[in-house]
Amino acid sequence: MIIDITEDEKLEITYIGKKLKRKYKSYDDPGFISMLHLNAYTLLPERIAKVLSSFGTDFSDQQYGAVVLRGLIEIGQDELGPTPRSWQETDYEKIMEYGFISSLLHGAVPSKPVEYFAQRKGGGLMHAIIPDENMSYTQTGSGSRTDLFVHTEDAFLHNAADFLSFLFLRNEERVPSTLYSIRSHGRPNAVLQELFKPIYKCPKDANYAADDAIGEDTRTSVLYGSKSAPFMRFDAAEQIYNEDARQDPEALNNLKRFWEEARQLIYNDFIPASGDLIFVNNHLCAHGRNAFLAGFREENGQLVKCERRLMLRMMSKTSLINIREVTHPENPYLIMEEHYGKVYNAHLANL
Repeated sequence: MIIDITEDEKLEITYIGKKLKRKYKSYDDPGFISMLHLNAYTLLPERIAKVLSSFGTDFSDQQYGAVVLRGLIEIGQDELGPTPRSWQETDYEKIMEYGFISSLLHGAVPSKPVEYFAQRKGGGLMHAIIPDENMSYTQTGSGSRTDLFVHTEDAFLHNAADFLSFLFLRNEERVPSTLYSIRSHGRPNAVLQELFKPIYKCPKDANYAADDAIGEDTRTSVLYGSKSAPFMRFDAAEQIYNEDARQDPEALNNLKRFWEEARQLIYNDFIPASGDLIFVNNHLCAHGRNAFLAGFREENGQLVKCERRLMLRMMSKTSLINIREVTHPENPYLIMEEHYGKVYNAHLANL
């Protein structure tokens, strides 16, 4: 589903972000988070709030699992300044208003923005995704020169995010985003039925050191929930192409058969522009992107320098109660799960 935002809606949403920044200063302000759902339904344009509210409860066989809000917000490119060399150098003050908008969208689902200690060793409710030359060939958001295989976020966790948002501040390289929905197959056939078996391993992803990424020997299913309209937990790079996963022969054979079918159903016709946002149900739809040369775009057969890609990611859960056993004792929004139920020691978070 692609929703074209009207000019009036764009102006309204852009104003809302600036207004909330003046009032609350930061999108992780406890006062703002506690009022999130009320703010979402009173401040967002009604049409957008209705779309996301319906999206958050539709798990039918007709639901793709992703919606594009095209032209959602006006991005101040001059105020943004040059794209930093890596996410570590991000000045979050410059993108604060966009965090408020992303939060409101999750609040309309309704769900609560959450942070994962496993992400960047400390969390954060919003992440700047920036190509890093030192990680250009990795299967991470910081990579660029290889295709980022479609994956559900944090497939190595039992308590991965329910919903994700990707707000594009810049995509001057014109990199297509890739989406793959388990619903694209229709009713699960014999190949997909094998994925309900709890026999598949998933190492932690390439953000971890090699000796840490292998993880434990826990096995789960790839598909779960309804047999006719299932949910999905899948990471092609880690489950199929990572030899350290050491899948059992049956599991690897099933995954390869599934992948041959699934890769034909990947959608990559959408090239996000500045101000576009993709909202994803992380149980239904996997995401990725095509390879690109960071800081360059092609014009008339020539490579032309441009500002590097800059995207903002936010994650959310519909219930804080259901994840309490793996969240920080003093912060119910901070998920401390490390790998399939294993929990980091809370003292690591310094909270």
